[in-house]
Amino acid sequence: MQGLIAVFSDLPDPRAANARHDLLEVLYVALAAVLCGAESCADMAEFGEAKEDLLREVLQLKHGIPSHDTFSRLFRLLDPEAFEKAFREFMLAFAQGLKGVVAIDGKSLRGAFERGQRSTPLHLVNVWAADQRLAIAQCKAPGRNEIAGAVAVIRLLSLKGCIVTTDALHCNAKVAQAILDRGGEYALVLKENQGPLYADATRLFDAAARHDESAEERNRSHDRTEERRAIVLCDATLAGRHGFPGLQAIGRIEALRRAAAKPEERLVRYFVLSQPLAPDKLLRTARLHWGIENELHWTLDVVFDEDRARNRKDHGPQNLALLRKLALNILKSHPDKASLRRKVKRAGWDNLFLISLLGQMR
Repeated sequence: MQGLIAVFSDLPDPRAANARHDLLEVLYVALAAVLCGAESCADMAEFGEAKEDLLREVLQLKHGIPSHDTFSRLFRLLDPEAFEKAFREFMLAFAQGLKGVVAIDGKSLRGAFERGQRSTPLHLVNVWAADQRLAIAQCKAPGRNEIAGAVAVIRLLSLKGCIVTTDALHCNAKVAQAILDRGGEYALVLKENQGPLYADATRLFDAAARHDESAEERNRSHDRTEERRAIVLCDATLAGRHGFPGLQAIGRIEALRRAAAKPEERLVRYFVLSQPLAPDKLLRTARLHWGIENELHWTLDVVFDEDRARNRKDHGPQNLALLRKLALNILKSHPDKASLRRKVKRAGWDNLFLISLLGQMR
């Protein structure tokens, strides 16, 4: 409980002054429930009833276990910006600062839509510290505008010493400038929708007589072999020619994929770089970026069933998404070598293991 107090002690309570349940105690029960696999506010209340004896060892619970309405009301009313700020400050301290590759990508919560608006669910922009393997921040995309959400969340971070990666959607001057303003460097995927810049990038490689520096890597898994080769070429004139701030170099990664009973597949990707990366570093940076898909978004859906979460009202979906990220970070940082699924099950079965998970918040 002391760890939770240290993280969220300044979080304003949005409820009426006569609220019966202590804010931090409600958050503690909710977090413990999510660590044990709770997917809804009703699950949180049922978890509290089942684990009341354990919870009373660390909480006062003067008015008993909060009801599902209490959990729902709190997360609906809680200021998501204040909640995210406390989460971000804790995670940055926990990770001992933001460094290395920082991946940014959007994710829709498919079940979090207003009645009759299934096609426009809540859309969040997430920040993933790839080297530390932790979710660091999230921001609601205003009007489902993912670029605006990315710029907003970048402005909340100190990026000195970081290389920010995104997919091709965010390869634009606004995002690049926001990254540079916060002290970071960027490696952004460039695709054909950036017509003139993409054409110049391809011509740059076609005109090069030889590529003295390159790096290669080869991976084999699940009956598939992939070979990748990276090349980086410098051209500082591209920034002024295309109005792209800080652009110093273009990187290219050629991939060759071979899978059983499938035809050979070749893929070429280009990257705009704010600093000339060594080819082997470009390979590593591109590989680490996929952690936000494989280790964050995929895990949230598979372990916490986020895509089917039915919280819809007010700030509830956004706040509960952040609570799931906090639980995921705690599970990942725990030294036990079991899979995340096994950790969640063990937390529900083994009180001592659950307490050790919550002890990660220090």
